[in-house]
Amino acid sequence: MTSTPRSLPYRLARLALLLVAAWVAMTWLAVLVLRFVPPWTSAMILERRAGALLTGESDFTYRHRWVPWDEISPQVGIAMVASEDQKFPYHHGFDVDAMQDAIDAADDGKRLRGASTISQQVAKNLFLWNGRSFVRKGFEAYFTVVIEALWPKQRILEVYMNVVELGNGVYGVGAASDTFFHVAPARLTLTQAARLAAVLPNPRRFHADAPSAYIQRRTAWIAQQVGQLGGPGYLLRATSDSGRVH
Repeated sequence: MTSTPRSLPYRLARLALLLVAAWVAMTWLAVLVLRFVPPWTSAMILERRAGALLTGESDFTYRHRWVPWDEISPQVGIAMVASEDQKFPYHHGFDVDAMQDAIDAADDGKRLRGASTISQQVAKNLFLWNGRSFVRKGFEAYFTVVIEALWPKQRILEVYMNVVELGNGVYGVGAASDTFFHVAPARLTLTQAARLAAVLPNPRRFHADAPSAYIQRRTAWIAQQVGQLGGPGYLLRATSDSGRVH
């Protein structure tokens, strides 16, 4: 008795499923490894460096160095949370309320504003490219789910502080503290940390070491928010209260 040959569409569908399964397995493994191993670069850094090279950008100088959690001032983490994602300790990667507010604002004809959480920004920085397509947002959502499933909140924030762009070609708090304030990351004050967080909307336009009036106002607002949240202890208390590992 001979078996019936599989049709070409069946074989192609089976191959596609195998490729998807292999990709999913590899991405989960990569995220799991990065829970313990500092990423030496990121997709966004590679894209930026390649773009500067191709365009011959003369004022671009790449600066980055990894700094572990215990060697970063606790003011940095809380300043970035206060500025970017105040519900960070409690959500599971997505701030539904912020997303709905952004949609409502767009429906009212107001300027489109972002609603990405720190977890989403880590996913985008590490694995994705710049852009606003639905495809990229889908990948961002996927990697956000994987990161939240495999990493504790402290690791997410640690990686964010080390890969986010804080100046033109300046990535992470280690390079930023050296370049802008000439101090070790552990010695950054609340004002300095808030100033780093203040430039995040556009770190190539705004400067932490030469703040404009807007950045000064935003720095003061972030420092105020840090105080209202309860300072660095907010992160420890909140992660503990929500049952998340910190």
